Amino acid sequence: MTVRFDKLGVVIAAIVAYAAFAAPFATFRANRIVPGEARSILEALPAATGSPLLAVIVAAALIALLKTPLIMRLAAGVVALAALALLIGVAGSFLTPEGNTFARISPASGFWLLIFAFTLLLADVLTRLNLSPWARIGVLVVAAAAIGMLLVSGSWNSLSILKEYANRADSFWAEASKHVTLALGSLAAAVIAGLPLGILCHRVEKLRAGVLNVLNIIQTIPSIALFGLLIAPLGWVATHVPGAASLGIRGIGTAPAFVALFLYSLLPVVANTVVGLAGVPRAANDAARGMGMTERQRLFGVEFPLAFPVILTGIRIVLVQNIGLTTIAALIGGGGFGVFVFQGVGQTAMDLVLLGAVPTVALAFPAAIILDAVIEMTSTGRREAQPA
Repeated sequence: MTVRFDKLGVVIAAIVAYAAFAAPFATFRANRIVPGEARSILEALPAATGSPLLAVIVAAALIALLKTPLIMRLAAGVVALAALALLIGVAGSFLTPEGNTFARISPASGFWLLIFAFTLLLADVLTRLNLSPWARIGVLVVAAAAIGMLLVSGSWNSLSILKEYANRADSFWAEASKHVTLALGSLAAAVIAGLPLGILCHRVEKLRAGVLNVLNIIQTIPSIALFGLLIAPLGWVATHVPGAASLGIRGIGTAPAFVALFLYSLLPVVANTVVGLAGVPRAANDAARGMGMTERQRLFGVEFPLAFPVILTGIRIVLVQNIGLTTIAALIGGGGFGVFVFQGVGQTAMDLVLLGAVPTVALAFPAAIILDAVIEMTSTGRREAQPA
């Protein structure tokens, strides 16, 4: 009998072998800023759980390595991730001295590599299963519910990132509100301005090159530089334009962050609107024209619905981009999760950095999955609507 190996499984198995047996599983710190002491899986967990976890990890890696049925690979990925998620909380409780409120326990590189490896296995299985858009959203909901249950249960409360959250709970939700408002607000403004501009560029060919070139130039400016460039003009507006300061317009803070994110958002929206409208089949337009539809009716009744999946792809790019870029806005007083990231960098407190970074990823990842599913559903509708 010939043993067959899965190509991706070889990579996953190599990562798992290094993470489980060579890299630290958890880090112990006497307080939040001192250098940490690495702990392996067997050192970080009680004997009754450390060895079984290693057995689960090795078994899941072997299943990934060999050519095995998809259902088995799916089960291996889910079980391994669930075991890691549960037992990292156990490690936090086990390593924290009783009554010590200063000690900090955080997941180390081995834990994150194991999470990455088994998430990669799970993503590969879900891709091969070719799930429908609604099924992918369902998987996302189940995963979010599982993580929510772990958070509510208190299983992770002994981990340092949750201790940082407990010390900053009020400011965390205030900055979360600012982060979401900036990301979604700038996206909404870009859609409102970008769609008409994209339609105009599609209609007027001479205008198209100039507008897209200007937006391309803006896109190449580094985010910190663009934030800085907006400080002086917006500060002048706040000083010399009556009522501007009362509206929140000033050189630093939310205003320059909003304007910069808006400018970054325009290119994907405008360019995808132009591409989407240009991709509408000529036959569809001819049929609409033959029915006596006006140019406005053709735009909103035929062209725009058929171009919508491409336009939505641009909106998806903008949303994920803005969620990440909003983190940088904290450097100019714009708020958001970047506040914790830069405070952590300044204090050499990695757990505080994670308090800002992890929620940012937790916003961007589901946003991408949900919009990808919506794009696929609208693309299916577009194909069905096209004439044979």
